[in-house]
Amino acid sequence: MRGFEFSKFKPNQIQKGGFEELLKLFLELLNYTAGDAGEALAWMNELDKQYNLTNDEYGMGNFIDDLKQRGYLTEEEQNGEFRITAKTEQSIRESALEEIFGKLKKSGKGNHRSPQSGQGDEKNAERREFEFGDSLDQINMTQSIHNAQVNHGIGDFMMTERDLEVEEMDYKTLTSTVLMIDISHSMILYGEDRITPAKKVAMALAELIRTTYPKDTLDIVVFGNDAWPITLKDLPYLQVGPYHTNTYAGLELATDLLRRRKTHNKQIFMITDGKPTCLKEGTKYYKNSIGLDRKVVNKTLNMAAQCKRLKIPITTFMIAKDPYLQQFVRKFTETNGGKAFYSSLNGLGEYIFEDYIKNRRKTVR
Repeated sequence: MRGFEFSKFKPNQIQKGGFEELLKLFLELLNYTAGDAGEALAWMNELDKQYNLTNDEYGMGNFIDDLKQRGYLTEEEQNGEFRITAKTEQSIRESALEEIFGKLKKSGKGNHRSPQSGQGDEKNAERREFEFGDSLDQINMTQSIHNAQVNHGIGDFMMTERDLEVEEMDYKTLTSTVLMIDISHSMILYGEDRITPAKKVAMALAELIRTTYPKDTLDIVVFGNDAWPITLKDLPYLQVGPYHTNTYAGLELATDLLRRRKTHNKQIFMITDGKPTCLKEGTKYYKNSIGLDRKVVNKTLNMAAQCKRLKIPITTFMIAKDPYLQQFVRKFTETNGGKAFYSSLNGLGEYIFEDYIKNRRKTVR
C-alpha cells in the first residue's frame, strides 16, 4: 500500500562551513558584483568575519580550493585574478530559476492554467485538481487512485471529485520573445538596486525556455543611449552605464529581431523604471531628462503603434511609482494594445513568468 508516514518534525541545525551552503551565497553575490569573482569572494570574507560562515574544519581557503577543483572558478596565472566558468554561469541561471519559478509552483493552484482549460494538445509537468470542463483523458488515474487511498483508506475504498488530479496541457505553439532591459543610470539611483532583479529574471526566463520550452526563442536587448543585443553568456556581467533611456532604439531593435523569427506568437517584455529621455539622430544624441519631452515621447509612441500593426504586443513591467511616469506607460500600453504591470522588485519575476506562460498558450494569427 502506498501512503504517507508522519513523524515529529525536528529542524536541522544550519551546517556552517559546508561547500553547498557557501556556494549558494557565492552565486547570489555574483549577481551583485556583475560576475566579478574576486569581489564576490572579498564580500564573503567580510561576511565570514561578521557572521562566522565557516568553522575551524572548513575555511574560506578550503572553499576557494573546492571552487577551482569542481570547475566553478579559474585563476589567471599572470595576475592571480579569479574568473568564473561556464559551469558557474549556468549555476547562476539555475539558481535564479529556482528562486523565481519555485515561488510560482508553491503558490495557489492554476497559475499556469490556460484560459481554455483541458483543450491543449501537449502534456507538461504541471499537476492540479480536477475542475469542471477538464477532459477525461487529462486525468492521471494512478495519482488519483493514490489520492483516494490516502484520503479515504482502502477498507471502504471510494473516489470523489476532490481526489482527481489532472495533467496540464500546453498548446503546441512556438513563441518568440524579446526581453528588453533598461540599463540607464536611474536603475541604480535613489539607493535602490533595480538592475540585479532584472538580470535574475532574464537568467531565470532564459533557463526556463532552454529546459522546458526548447523550441521557443528568447532574445535579450539592453537599452541606454543606444540599444544592442546581448547573449545569455553576457547576463551575469551586465552593468548599468552612465546612460539616458532610448526606449525607441530598444523597441526598434526588438522588432527587427522578431521579424526574422518564423513564428506566429511574438512578444516583447520591457523592464524599465523610467521614461524615454533620448533619441539618436544621425551620429548625435537628442537628450532631455526634464519631464516628458514631447519629441521623444511621440516617436516612442509611434514605435509602439508600429509594433501593434506587426501584431507584436508589448508587456511593460514598470518598477517606478511616479504618477506621471505611470501615466506615460498607460498611454504607451493603450497605443500598442499590450499590457502593463506596475510591479515591485520582489514581484517582478512572478509577473513575467506567469505572463510568459499564459501568452505562449495563445495562437496569434
